[in-house]
Amino acid sequence: MIRINELRLPLDHPPEALTTAAAHRLGIAATDIRRLTVFKRSHDARKKNALMFIYNVDVDVDDERRVLEKCSGDPKIGPSPDVSYHFVARAPANLQTRPVVVGFGPAGIFAALLLAQMGYRPLVLERGKAVRERTKDTWKLWRENRLDPESNVQFGEGGAGTFSDGKLYSQVKDPRFLGRKVLTEFVKAGAPEEILYLAHPHIGTFRLVSMVERMRAEIIALGGEIRFQSRVTGLQIEEGRVRGVTLADGERIAAEHVVLALGHSARDTFAMLHAAGVFMEAKAFAVGFRIEHPQTLIDKARHGPNAGNPLLGAADYKLVHHASNGRAVYSFCMCPGGQVVAATSEPNCVVTNGMSQYSRAERNANAGLVVNVTPEDFGGTGNPLAGIDFQRRLEAHAFELGGGTYEAPGQLVGDFLAGRASTRLGSVTPSYQPGVHLTDLATALPDFAIAAIREAIPAFDRQIRGFALPDAVLTGVETRTSSPLRITRGNDLQSLNVRGLYPAGEGAGYAGGILSAGIDGIRVAEAVAQQINASLD
Repeated sequence: MIRINELRLPLDHPPEALTTAAAHRLGIAATDIRRLTVFKRSHDARKKNALMFIYNVDVDVDDERRVLEKCSGDPKIGPSPDVSYHFVARAPANLQTRPVVVGFGPAGIFAALLLAQMGYRPLVLERGKAVRERTKDTWKLWRENRLDPESNVQFGEGGAGTFSDGKLYSQVKDPRFLGRKVLTEFVKAGAPEEILYLAHPHIGTFRLVSMVERMRAEIIALGGEIRFQSRVTGLQIEEGRVRGVTLADGERIAAEHVVLALGHSARDTFAMLHAAGVFMEAKAFAVGFRIEHPQTLIDKARHGPNAGNPLLGAADYKLVHHASNGRAVYSFCMCPGGQVVAATSEPNCVVTNGMSQYSRAERNANAGLVVNVTPEDFGGTGNPLAGIDFQRRLEAHAFELGGGTYEAPGQLVGDFLAGRASTRLGSVTPSYQPGVHLTDLATALPDFAIAAIREAIPAFDRQIRGFALPDAVLTGVETRTSSPLRITRGNDLQSLNVRGLYPAGEGAGYAGGILSAGIDGIRVAEAVAQQINASLD
């Protein structure tokens, strides 16, 4: 196969135009192309009156060697790379113990799936409930103000990414195309095949639920075991090596290889690991608000006269501003046509996040507007858990600002920029459930964050006209952008000071989204398999 990069065609091109363009680029007749597959499709929106699709395609042609030699001077043409996944190990016939995976979010799912596919029959321990039960519990908070601390947006089968936009793209380096393995498994589990080629693929919550169930079924069919409502409360360590885990009900499970695929909100587990002496360190993360605009405003600003074109879908954005006080303000987890959701996992705290369904058909666009914070800001230079305390203080204060009922504190952008409390909504109706309590958000974040966001919003308005819409709504607080600590590991992906312990995914500080967490889960599963086999040689 031959890879052709950056074929540009207008939005309204007919289907046959892609084959014609590929043949022209290769200098051959269209009839010489036996098969054409789209590897990636994006669009260039810089010229709003002339938006273009950009394709990377793989083509099967007659006499491939001759065509490649003829095109050797074109840097955008070459042999198609092998993007298929190749297992690095297989379980030996004399396997005596099974690896344990703690947590069943994206990293845990893919660690368990890969271990199961290689024959290692993993045992998965998930503190929350199965995804459909978990969904019911989550809706109880959104509709009835009833929080289950063990079953919510953060905890349960599928992890925090289940209640999100379902974004499946990442900026991590991926020379082995492990991301392709993640996407392929998702398609096998029921995701639309378009996620394999769209530049910014997403799935949405409803589809993720059924996909997670199918992946769970495959792990079980391959000999794995998944236990829900099984919270790990202790780690058995002897002479610097993990020997097992202890559950909340007192059960002890022997294990020589433990994957820690914790979510970024597993605060009690972080404290337990710290008390057990597992090496960890505070890391930077970000805090801020959610901002909501009419989706039509974002569509018009991003797509111009092509706004509403079904080929483009709801428009998104990615923004960053370097404020004069030295802070970076950036958009986070932008959800086109979505809603702002309650994402706390602790009583008497308010946390916001964004979520979209596959259709992205809701009236509002929302995104986090967040500001970077460092260990120096929250006293984390000598205390790995200091970031958790910092988050918790902001979340508890947001609960108070919201009226103490899990309503979120909110403010209109115009009032926020003017420094006055909001008393009534304008043209934008906020989507957050259980509801928004209008107030003044000036005390919801540290002063440096408030100043940076106030400076950033007008700057973003110069990039997206209408971003500073006075009636746009800010909702607080967004604090769970990433893990506030890192459970540091070495080149062999094991904990620096506990052999057999494999920190993985977002909670361990090694991923930032569904795709990157899945990739990390695969890498850790490979490391576990290779270590098990080496120990049996």
